[in-house]
Amino acid sequence: MMKAHNWALKDTDAFQAVARPLVSSGGTGRLSRGESGQTAEAANDEVKACLADLAQGPYFVIASFLDIAELCRTDASCSLFCQLNRTPLGPWRALGIKTFDGIELEQYGLFEKPTSGLEESEESFVKGWKQKRIDWKCRFCCFWANAPTFSAPFNGSHITSISHPDEVAYFKSRLCTDDVDGSGVYLEVEVSVNPDNLSLAVVDFEAGGCSSVTFSPDTGAVIRERKVREDPRKVEGAYIQPLTTLPPGRRFTGTMGLYLYAGSLAFFRRYASAEDGRADSGSWESTGFVSDLSWAEGGRLTPSLAFRGEGEYSVRIVRVDKTPPLDLGRPTAELHSSVGWNVFDWEVGDQEEA
Repeated sequence: MMKAHNWALKDTDAFQAVARPLVSSGGTGRLSRGESGQTAEAANDEVKACLADLAQGPYFVIASFLDIAELCRTDASCSLFCQLNRTPLGPWRALGIKTFDGIELEQYGLFEKPTSGLEESEESFVKGWKQKRIDWKCRFCCFWANAPTFSAPFNGSHITSISHPDEVAYFKSRLCTDDVDGSGVYLEVEVSVNPDNLSLAVVDFEAGGCSSVTFSPDTGAVIRERKVREDPRKVEGAYIQPLTTLPPGRRFTGTMGLYLYAGSLAFFRRYASAEDGRADSGSWESTGFVSDLSWAEGGRLTPSLAFRGEGEYSVRIVRVDKTPPLDLGRPTAELHSSVGWNVFDWEVGDQEEA
């Protein structure tokens, strides 16, 4: 462990240097009588030396308690700290690991494991492993900007129109299911204009799967589907309806969310008030943990929005983080076994006749 941090602990007297002003005054914080004649310039030099010594080790512990805004202010205040913050042992990397745990970005990979070709060429040794030298603040900013966005052809965080019926908009964020005991990932979408019908879903296409779990905020239903044959197309599925259906003729506007936690999925919705149309004016509802991940192939799920009809929309990703709007506790095997799924299957010919 000590070898791993040798580069950050070059001065063995760093801790003593930090405490030097207090030690010299007996811990009172005041200058001793013999130091009373010290010039202001010399005192400033002493403070500067101590600040630099602080960066040799204790600084990383202190900086780990800072949030995004505080880290940005620290970067702006001191060029030395700005450089240290971006290093492999610095706070930007630590904050990114915590913030984006369970999220993989399209074209960028996991936060700690950049996709090949995105790193700078210079190599360094950290904790005994050779790795590319990365500007961790830049990587944090990249994830912060891209996590709440859609993939091409939509791009950005805001969809304003749909050109074709049955259009699907995929998120750039992938949900990692490998670590089912992680802190969870929560996605939230605000719907301000909705001329028809839209749903929030996750699919396992990343690993070549053909299954999905979909939440319809209009009907309050959750549908699980798996394509078993392409031609003629046949789908097996099941559904439950944990929430009530919207009144006839009303389209969903408001906010809906998806939560992946401990290998389980839950959905949320909040209606916009009929009086003022504000997305944040209603009360949150949740389906609870309605599905485990036994249906999914591989370790990645792709969130998506499915639009039934074309037209003018206003749909925006507003949050990708760890905290759902309601505390659902921890899912259990008993909880999943008590969910009463209603089984169905259909073929393309069946729908055409209907």
